[in-house]
Amino acid sequence: MTPQEILKAHLSKTITLTDDEFSYFFSHLKPLSFKKGESIITEGDTVSCEYFVLNGCLKTYYVNDDQKMLILQFAMSTWWASDYNALYNDVKATVHVDCITDTDVLCLTSEDRERLCREIYQLEYFFRWRSNKGFVATQRRLLSFMNNDARHRYEELLNMYPQLYNIVPKHLIAAYLGVSRETLSRLYQS
Repeated sequence: MTPQEILKAHLSKTITLTDDEFSYFFSHLKPLSFKKGESIITEGDTVSCEYFVLNGCLKTYYVNDDQKMLILQFAMSTWWASDYNALYNDVKATVHVDCITDTDVLCLTSEDRERLCREIYQLEYFFRWRSNKGFVATQRRLLSFMNNDARHRYEELLNMYPQLYNIVPKHLIAAYLGVSRETLSRLYQS
């Protein structure tokens, strides 16, 4: 599929745009390609874009004072990623976004997103809907961390996103679940 087809199929699950509206929206997106291991956002950066993943996989993570990586999100095809605190609040990035695999994205600036949402109601609806889905997912993940053991969190992730286990190295899945690589190995084998 072309980038246009991927994005159009993604949007059409939530909204309907005319061909002209979609072309206008697509004209504001910049295609970018990154290699495995390449950083898109690094702590301290100024962030002006969010990224729609066409193919590949990104990780959003934070490195704490003990130099431990804490993964906030994996972003596979048709997912969006950025440092949203930095993007929306005009502060320096506190998280990193980098590539687990070679990845192609479409970059949308915050300025363009806001203008497009004012001009095309359906896009405003889409971005609000997407934000709400993100809030719900974040709440579920926090509640799972507060209430469930590592085995349950592992099984939840496996059930929700089985494709992650074919793309993401086990040490990164362990970091997402908040467990050691050894603990994940025990869970993975049982």
